[in-house]
Amino acid sequence: MFFAWHIDVCQYVDMATISPCCRTVLRGGLTKKDADELATLFKALADPARLRLLGFIASQPDGEACVCHLTDPVGLSQPTVSHHLKLLHDEGLLERDKRGAWVYYRIVPERLEQARAALATRDPRPRARRQA
Repeated sequence: MFFAWHIDVCQYVDMATISPCCRTVLRGGLTKKDADELATLFKALADPARLRLLGFIASQPDGEACVCHLTDPVGLSQPTVSHHLKLLHDEGLLERDKRGAWVYYRIVPERLEQARAALATRDPRPRARRQA
C-alpha cells in the first residue's frame, strides 16, 4: 500500500510548477441576459431568406424597400415574406414605416452592430500568416 501511495505522490510532485500553455481565452463573459438576447438575435439572422431580405434592403440606394418589392428577390410568397419581416422587425433589425397601403422597411444599423461586436475579436494583434 505504501508503495502505491509513494508512486502517486511522486508522480504529481512537479504539478504546481507547470505553467499554462497559453493565456486565458476570455477576458469577460456574457451575462445570461446578454447571451439570451444575442441568441435571439442570431436566431433571427440564421435564416437564409431573412439574410437575403436584409441584404436586399441594405443594397437599396435610399436604404429602404417597400414590402411590395420584397417577394420577387427571395422567391417567396407575400405572407411568408411578411412573416420574415415581422420577425426581423420584432428583433429590432428593421424599422418599418407605413405609407398609405404600403409598408417600407429600413435596416437598424445599431442592431446589426451589436451582432458584429459580439463576434469581433478582442485582441487587435495580427495573426501569423501560414506558409504554404
